[in-house]
Amino acid sequence: MEFNDLIWSDPHSAPISADPDQPGACRRWHWPVWLVAACLLTLAGCGDGATDATDSRGMHADTLYVGNHILTMADITGPVSAVAVAGETIAWVGNRADWRGHADEVVELGERALLPGFIDAHGHLSFLARTLSLANLAPPPVGSVTDIASLKQAIADYIADNDIALGEWVVGVGYDDSLITERRHPDRDDLDAISKDHPIALVHVSGHLMATNSPALHEAGISAETPNPPGGVIRRRSNSDEPNGVLEETAMGVLTQLFLGDAGLTAEAIDAALTEYARFGVTTVQDSAASWELHALLAAMAADTGLKLDVLLFPVGMDGNFALPEGVELGVYRNRLQVAGTKLMLDGSPQGKTAYLSQPYHVVPEGLPADYRGYPVLTNQRARALIGHYLATGIPMQIHANGDAAADMLIDAVAAAVTNAPVQDHRTVMIHAQTVRDDQLDRMQALGIIPSFFAAHVFYWGDWHRDSVLGPERAARISPTASSLARGLPFTLHNDAPVVPPDLLRLLWAATHRETRSGQILGEAQRIPVHTALRAVTIHAAHQSFEEQRKGTLTPGKQADLVVLSANPLDTAPAALLELEVLRTVSRGVTVYDAERDRS
Repeated sequence: MEFNDLIWSDPHSAPISADPDQPGACRRWHWPVWLVAACLLTLAGCGDGATDATDSRGMHADTLYVGNHILTMADITGPVSAVAVAGETIAWVGNRADWRGHADEVVELGERALLPGFIDAHGHLSFLARTLSLANLAPPPVGSVTDIASLKQAIADYIADNDIALGEWVVGVGYDDSLITERRHPDRDDLDAISKDHPIALVHVSGHLMATNSPALHEAGISAETPNPPGGVIRRRSNSDEPNGVLEETAMGVLTQLFLGDAGLTAEAIDAALTEYARFGVTTVQDSAASWELHALLAAMAADTGLKLDVLLFPVGMDGNFALPEGVELGVYRNRLQVAGTKLMLDGSPQGKTAYLSQPYHVVPEGLPADYRGYPVLTNQRARALIGHYLATGIPMQIHANGDAAADMLIDAVAAAVTNAPVQDHRTVMIHAQTVRDDQLDRMQALGIIPSFFAAHVFYWGDWHRDSVLGPERAARISPTASSLARGLPFTLHNDAPVVPPDLLRLLWAATHRETRSGQILGEAQRIPVHTALRAVTIHAAHQSFEEQRKGTLTPGKQADLVVLSANPLDTAPAALLELEVLRTVSRGVTVYDAERDRS
């Protein structure tokens, strides 16, 4: 960074903003005066190139962290054994023996490790907030449902425990046909047997399918005469047009707005979801596919009681309209809330067998032709138009593409846009990128497309992918992190919460060890080193959202987002990463989770 690029501004805003005259341009920092002065005193500047050599005499820190397991995630030389935090900022990094300042608190880490706060590169804050109060129908280790009978019992218990009045909706989340003993979705007959006095809707673990009973179908206006909507399927009874209760993709639309929309979502629920992220060491969260109504709720909450973590919003942009509310700037934090770009959807879910593949599913769903390979949510023409529009206007995109045919749609659209007009540093993100091929990774690297891998799939659905969804050869390459690493293609990792809990340590374990639920290794060749996986959830995740100058490493001048682990993950075998614990999470210098305090 050149110091003549620094802009003097309010020290509390420090916004990153897109230059409206340079569509797609990389965002610039607005640096506070005190931070510029501190950087000028640092021999290595504010970069990550060397251990900090600032003379710390006269410095005042709120907290000094001291230990031999400080992982800065920066490309520095020499050991680091101390990190000083002043206010919201990392003020000093270096050797403990070189500290000459004063700290109000000294945290002796011992064998514990200090790292940058984790960044979950894709997720759904508001959906997680919703699910915390809904019926948990997930299989172990998230829930207890193992078959249709236990699913029915869980719903009946939920109705009784919550004293739900007749006629009110009953909503459950997380059922998983791939792990139910019967290996099928519950249908309207199963759910009618529980109750016909309540409309019942169960959201599949992927979020891309839904099981409903007869009253729910009636409420949605879905009958034998209702055609499949574009990009969705209403499953039917055998040899009939009568809906069987299972809805795919856009066919869920009416119902999701009824009970999973933003109406009625409370600040208390949002705060509970943020607390859930914090206990897993996450300091920056996302709400991808958000609504502008949600933005208004979060903005009011942020201005009133505040947000304990940074929140990045990616409102849905499927209609091509992206109009920021008055006073809101793209890429600029306001009370820890930032509109960071837009979200597009190209296909569905591999475990739900709605992802758009180039080759047929290993075992096609019952009643479908042998060449079934899923389907796109958008036409290719519409996808090109939307992606080209947002690239031209400089609005960052997160684009959902699970199947490799959907990945082709994304890559071809970016290639066409770049050919038609110069596009600068756009950092378009391919969300999930589960089945991308080597030739696609090569094109992504050339076009500046960032894959964000849902690597937790290897554990949660690896056996299902191998045996039913993709077959052994394709399943071994799911989330091809090692192939990306070999190309020097930066990538990130995410949990897609609440599809799975925002457990970053389990995510790191899955990416580095690749063990399935049955204890088998799926795709040993795609294992990556622990250090690489850590960079994917720190500095690379910060870069993905144009925040690498602000977050992702423990270096002077960056935001004081920290996580303390029970041991050094670099000294831990990948198979044992699940034994680590998050002991403390610090966001902007404030402890937002303390395992000992919060468990007492």
